[in-house]
Amino acid sequence: MEITWHGHSCFRITERGMASVVTDPYDPAVVGIDPGKLRADVVTVSCDHPAHNHLEAIRGKTFEINGPGEYEIGGVFITGVRINGRSRKAADDAVHNTVYVIDYSGLTVAHLGELNSMPSQTEVEGLGEVNVALVPIGGDTSLNAAKAAEVISLLEPNIVIPMHYGMSKSLLKLDPLSKFLKEMGLTTVETEQSIKIQSRASLPEEIRVMVLDLSL
Repeated sequence: MEITWHGHSCFRITERGMASVVTDPYDPAVVGIDPGKLRADVVTVSCDHPAHNHLEAIRGKTFEINGPGEYEIGGVFITGVRINGRSRKAADDAVHNTVYVIDYSGLTVAHLGELNSMPSQTEVEGLGEVNVALVPIGGDTSLNAAKAAEVISLLEPNIVIPMHYGMSKSLLKLDPLSKFLKEMGLTTVETEQSIKIQSRASLPEEIRVMVLDLSL
């Protein structure tokens, strides 16, 4: 399984012979960076916001998932669980957030979307085992660095990949990556072009933070 990052909360997950998945494609005019060329068999949308639901960014025919449920497409099992809401300012309703657990033959990736508060123990148990957690860390409408660290301690994934944070060219006012790294007790982390996981046996035994470069 290979994971590449296209900025903000958008990732592409692939495995030979199985369906490819893109998460949370975004509108470049809103985020301020371009996700590049995106193709996928499946696209997941965590919440109804142009920084997460810009389906026009995906080329070709794609199966769209934009809410809770259980899905099987091209050998990939995807479970969507509604956890927390992204509150609208000056509004009584909320934009609901869906967390997706994407299962490639027993290797699981949890995309936390716009998660903005601590999930309950019951909600965490409902996600099952998480090998790789894609975690928002930039604050504002999502988890800040401190809350992200707490959620990670609850999920106990093998690998953590931070997302949804401030970048030099981004139009979104989010906290930088450095704040999260400090919270996790890290000074520097080498960035990777992509993360390739061969099997469950190759996963680190202790939680490891891995940072991805933009793939455009």
